[in-house]
Amino acid sequence: MAEQYQVYNNLQQHKTRLLNEGRLVAGSASGSEAVDGIGLAAWNNRNDRVVVDGADHHTLSLYVENGYESYLKTPHGWRNGGAPDRLCLMPKGYASTWDIRGELTFVHLYFTDRHLSQIAEQVWDKSPAGLTVDEHIFADDPQVAILYRQFLLASNWHDNADRLMLSSATAMLLTHLVKEYTHFQWTPLTVKGGLAPFQLARVKAFVDANIDQPLLLADLAALVQLSEFHFARMFKQSVGLAPHQYVMQQRLLKAEQLLKHTDTPLTDIAQRCGFSSSSHFSNRFRQLRGTTPSQYRRR
Repeated sequence: MAEQYQVYNNLQQHKTRLLNEGRLVAGSASGSEAVDGIGLAAWNNRNDRVVVDGADHHTLSLYVENGYESYLKTPHGWRNGGAPDRLCLMPKGYASTWDIRGELTFVHLYFTDRHLSQIAEQVWDKSPAGLTVDEHIFADDPQVAILYRQFLLASNWHDNADRLMLSSATAMLLTHLVKEYTHFQWTPLTVKGGLAPFQLARVKAFVDANIDQPLLLADLAALVQLSEFHFARMFKQSVGLAPHQYVMQQRLLKAEQLLKHTDTPLTDIAQRCGFSSSSHFSNRFRQLRGTTPSQYRRR
């Protein structure tokens, strides 16, 4: 969870209301431990004065709703500029005072130098010694907004079926931050061609055998000894789908077969296809198939 992060704990001491929280994994080719523990928290606040002391971690904040009356104290007075999809990137050691004069909903991503260094080494095969993060307040970045809204906010943070999507989005988000918001903006390596047939077969067999389990990008990349970055690009070139899209496709295909040919209860189907609950299974099925599992079975 996000309790290990100072900004998270600080907000708990104010009027800020916690809406949701989770722990994300960007992963590595040799296992997910190296970048485990990235924090994610959704908040709501209104009419509050928030003082944030210098933390030992970085915070990426995205305004989700409102935020127009969010003011930052500067040497030249109070400054505002908040709005939906505006971001605030606050590096470690950043201290600030905020005057919240209206209501706002926002999402925080908490991460450390260790997380950024691991991503940089995977993508560029270089050691990012001395990596520093730039401060950006009330900034616009469409790519960050898309990653937040289409992946992080659209996922269930506590459902095993969405863990691969979350880990993939986290890796993409941190890669973007390293490229655009640090002093090490390197050109990514060009990946040509897809996975070898035996590699693709190994990944597909693993997904099929573990479809009822949470699957991380790191798990799949480790099967073929690639970093997540290279694996994801090569897998998409081979299959035409991102890894998380393929896994969700396989979950739903198995669910369709069980709905067609068995009388298995929906709760059991959800569990056998890797969903944490029948409600989440139904929501995903309706979202991607245009009908509910019950309606599909009746037809």
